[in-house]
Amino acid sequence: MKKILLSIFFFNLFVIQISATEIKPSFSTEDYVSTLKKITDVMVNDVASPVVASRYYAYISLSAYEVQSAFNPLAYPSMAGKVNGLKKIIFKTKEIGKSDAQLAIQLALLKSAIKLLPSGYMLNKEVDSISIKYNTSATQKSLYQNTAIVVDSLVIQVIRYARQDGFPKINNLPKYILKNGDGYWKPTPPAFMAPVEPHWNTIRPFFLDSAQQFKTKPPVPYDTSINSSFYGLMKEVFEIRNTLTEEQKNIASFWDCNPFAVQQIGHVEFGLKKISPGGHWIGITGIACKKSQLTLEKTVYIHLAVSATIFDAFIACWDEKYRSNRIRPETVIQKLLQKNWHPLLQTPPFPEYVSGHSVVSSAAAEVLSKYFGDNFSYEDDTEVEFDLPIRHFTSF
Repeated sequence: MKKILLSIFFFNLFVIQISATEIKPSFSTEDYVSTLKKITDVMVNDVASPVVASRYYAYISLSAYEVQSAFNPLAYPSMAGKVNGLKKIIFKTKEIGKSDAQLAIQLALLKSAIKLLPSGYMLNKEVDSISIKYNTSATQKSLYQNTAIVVDSLVIQVIRYARQDGFPKINNLPKYILKNGDGYWKPTPPAFMAPVEPHWNTIRPFFLDSAQQFKTKPPVPYDTSINSSFYGLMKEVFEIRNTLTEEQKNIASFWDCNPFAVQQIGHVEFGLKKISPGGHWIGITGIACKKSQLTLEKTVYIHLAVSATIFDAFIACWDEKYRSNRIRPETVIQKLLQKNWHPLLQTPPFPEYVSGHSVVSSAAAEVLSKYFGDNFSYEDDTEVEFDLPIRHFTSF
């Protein structure tokens, strides 16, 4: 009897050990958001401008969604035919059947970012760490390899699609020439940087039919006479800046999101890197998805909706910026009111109107409100790493 019991014990132990090696790793919304954060960190390292960062988020989110669609096309139909110029992604059905959807989503995010971002190679270690999780048995290795084949095929097709949006040709377009005249944008201190992406309105959007589909009204006429609307707006900016409360300063710093602010100490200049406005809203999207305990699939879908909207919003916004070419408050206030006046935040290198932060934040807030409601409260901790405290919001 004793021998029989010992045999049963060792047999069960053996079965448990075998089963443990065959447990398939799983990925959740938490993992998706964490991976996006690592991709954002690479964008910060690369000093991706706000508009360029929005492009990266849109395409890597599209990659994750399209591979998800391959596994569950009824619940999440492909964006082919819905997104401008996107043709149906071709997958080999045989490999889909031998692959894992959750793993494919993670790999699609990472591998598309590796191809798109200048320093994308920094994410290779993340792919390697996932690969190690599947190095427990021949079955798991095969699952990983088949999934990688599916994802690699997808990434090739998405990157090909991305390269047709006009971005690779943008540096070959005519060099931007400053407009003569008092009311037009001029480079601002401390670095007097060249304008960021003056031809961004030539980029193919995801959903808009063109950069001009929702063309905004022009700014008030440039007029420095004391009774003009322009002068009134300029004076308002001047007076508010001079009487800011500490809370107003905290709010401004929280939404600064300047990817590269130049600081001067004596004759030495150095740059401070931060997330872009789009990166901030991608962070908020992740916070909302985690708080709502959404499935991974729903999280992928909402991130695509937000990132594609932000991408299109920047295209429309930049179209107006370089059409109206409005002077920055800093420039005109120093000329007319106070020579040594400076704004609280460093003026970014592009025209004033319309506000990029306002356009992108409004667009992202509309999308998030659609999915999470008008009264969704959350704690925004995206700026903690930049030494800014958590802020609480009762809606987007």
